[in-house]
Amino acid sequence: MSEGTGSGAVPPPPSSPPSSSPSSPSSAVIHPEPAGFRVEVGNNQNSKIIVAAGSVSMTSRPQLPVADIPQAELDAVRLAWVDVSVRDGSTRTAARALERLTGSGPRLAVVAGPPGYGKRTAGIKALWEVSRAEENARGQALSLREIVPDWERPGFPDVSVLPDEPGTGYLLDVAAEIGSWQKPGSVAEQLVGYAEGLRFSGSFLVVIADEHGWPEAVSGAVAGVVARATARPSAHRVARAHLEYVHRRPDRVRWLDTVPPDKDTDPGGEAAHLLTDGSRPADAARLAATLASADDSPQSLDRAVSTFREWRSDVRSVFASTEDNPDDRALLVSSLFLDGKDALTVQDGARSLLGEDRETDVRTILTGPDLTSRLTAMGAEVRGRIVSLGHKPGYARAVLLHLWQQRADIHPHLLRWLDTVTSPRGPGADRLAAIGDLLVELAVAENDIRVVRKVHAWIDNGDDSPGHRELIARVLTVAAEADTLGAEVRALLLDSAQESSEAVATVVALVCQGAFAQHYPRQALVRLRHVLDRPEPDEAVRTAQRALRDIAAREGQLPRVWSTVIKWATEKKHLAGHRAFLSLLDPRADPYVLQVMLAAAEQQDDVRQALVRGWNAALSDSRVDAECRELLLAWARARQAGQVPARFVAEILDEVVTEHLYSSPISALVFGEPGVAHDEAVIELRKELRLPAPLSAGAGRLPREHAPAEF
Repeated sequence: MSEGTGSGAVPPPPSSPPSSSPSSPSSAVIHPEPAGFRVEVGNNQNSKIIVAAGSVSMTSRPQLPVADIPQAELDAVRLAWVDVSVRDGSTRTAARALERLTGSGPRLAVVAGPPGYGKRTAGIKALWEVSRAEENARGQALSLREIVPDWERPGFPDVSVLPDEPGTGYLLDVAAEIGSWQKPGSVAEQLVGYAEGLRFSGSFLVVIADEHGWPEAVSGAVAGVVARATARPSAHRVARAHLEYVHRRPDRVRWLDTVPPDKDTDPGGEAAHLLTDGSRPADAARLAATLASADDSPQSLDRAVSTFREWRSDVRSVFASTEDNPDDRALLVSSLFLDGKDALTVQDGARSLLGEDRETDVRTILTGPDLTSRLTAMGAEVRGRIVSLGHKPGYARAVLLHLWQQRADIHPHLLRWLDTVTSPRGPGADRLAAIGDLLVELAVAENDIRVVRKVHAWIDNGDDSPGHRELIARVLTVAAEADTLGAEVRALLLDSAQESSEAVATVVALVCQGAFAQHYPRQALVRLRHVLDRPEPDEAVRTAQRALRDIAAREGQLPRVWSTVIKWATEKKHLAGHRAFLSLLDPRADPYVLQVMLAAAEQQDDVRQALVRGWNAALSDSRVDAECRELLLAWARARQAGQVPARFVAEILDEVVTEHLYSSPISALVFGEPGVAHDEAVIELRKELRLPAPLSAGAGRLPREHAPAEF
């Protein structure tokens, strides 16, 4: 299935503008001492060095991160593309986007429209068609990448940090955030200008916007790049195409037949009623995947249908049958949060939710159905004495969503009850991860930040164990990356990074050490900066320092971290910057970052001077004297161990010593300290340092407080 795009070869890119450099960049492999220490360095143009970790630069700003467009989405447009609308017309969204990309204007298409119209898939389809045309015309397909909108200030996108690699088709999805842009007209004009520049690199950009966020009224150029989605693709056709061509189960297509070929012998269509003209293409794709995973038994099909419908019929039935029975409803709520616990614990949880004590009247105890029967009627499974909802994937979420939507008054009571259940001695303390995941699903489905705030409040619930904090950090990470709710959660993390609570700040640092930093490295660094600015070097600061080193060690992230940290340390001159600088260059946990930075500094004087400026700034801040002492010792030991070039390290410190000879950390290194015996590594480094001549000649005449220590 393909959309009639009428695409031909993409016009070749125009000649590149004249380079400011008369010669091509040079490339080399350097071998700093000691032998075996090897870092690749090249492309010295524009004060830039290409090293194993990426491009360490003093003049250019790191670009936004990119990721491969998921293969599943590429398979969908390649194998199962549907351009037929619910009215059997043509959607033409992808065709319009392709026309914008391959026309005479900027290489930009903005796919705008309401949610549920397949805008993202249409944008990917347009890029795939361009890539195929490029391959046919010039033998080289485009690299299809998605730009992560990791703006340092989300309300003020900085177009100058967009990537511009040659031969790339970029997808930038800002549908969830464009409404919060403070100056959308200015950003739109900058994006058009950026896309004009892509013509020189043979690259293309598709932006996914919401229905009204793109400011078409700004200018004709801004309006001319829009490809508006005006028709929704047929969900039935999408589901059939995915089932047959993506999941390769043509035998299951009959389950989607709206009119069976033979009603007497083949009823077919068991799942056809699940989709309507208002169904989203994403729902159709999800239904196809659900049907593909079922087997041919009627029971498996029924379960697949219920799973797709998110158990709505079952949940409505349960709540209808318990209209006058709050005890059983409380039992159901308790079972979904205490899944895997014994039946009596679940029953106690239900009583706690109702605010009631255990029953003491014997007549009442002996009246009514048994506990197992009550739980089974609520949809739970009881094996032995253990209660579980695992046999119905998604059932717990469906119950919680129904409760949240239909019984709004329960919100504060339910959240307070969860505080009790998840307290360190509560029955759900060991289920905090599962409960947190369930609440995040609720928060995302309802776009309700209050639920995430409740998870956040558990940070200071009395359990200060590392495991407790890591669990909450994982839950907050998932919420921070959600499409609709993510922006609010990321703002919550920014506020939390500035809280006085050590536990809260530690959790923020843990979030910034995980997957959040992979997808939003700029925003992770901003939050770490606030944590690193805490007055005392507590556990939160130490966690932030580990997170910073972890980000820097990831592939391609060191340039971003270095340019940010050196700016904090030398331009902002605040505590966080000094701590970050010292932590980043600490070789004790892993010498890799220090090795790369020293290799870059040997080749580029501006990088070398930045290292010196960073040291000077840190040594001028007495609040980090202890950290400076520790790092000087660590450099001395790394030097002795052959992890870094010995002579060059001494040369860097020579420049620092001259300016800070009488600062506490430097004087301790150069002259020693009374009662402190330094090891051989420090003594060797001290001998290598080149003191100013008067001091070298008259070290014995130094004031007593600077007299050399004895060894």
